[in-house]
Amino acid sequence: MSSLTRTVRIVNPLGLHARAAARLANVAGRASGPVWLVKAAERVDATSIIDILTLACPPGSVLTIEIHHPEDQPILEQLAQLVDDGFGEWEKP
Repeated sequence: MSSLTRTVRIVNPLGLHARAAARLANVAGRASGPVWLVKAAERVDATSIIDILTLACPPGSVLTIEIHHPEDQPILEQLAQLVDDGFGEWEKP
């Protein structure tokens, strides 16, 4: 089975901090299969706040969100939108 991915850039001026990681983990936790975040060669469980924080993502970091079950496509979209929206803490100019 091939995975589905979406590449996103951290736009929040605070980067991917604890509150934002908690929001990502909450959404990822609703998936029926595994959800991963990938930065360079590091791949972590998107349902784990601690794992997400180990990626150390300042503003401008590029992440790939990866899911394995096609039925989790809406979760992939929600996660990408959350990152694109600055985790609801920042408005694009």
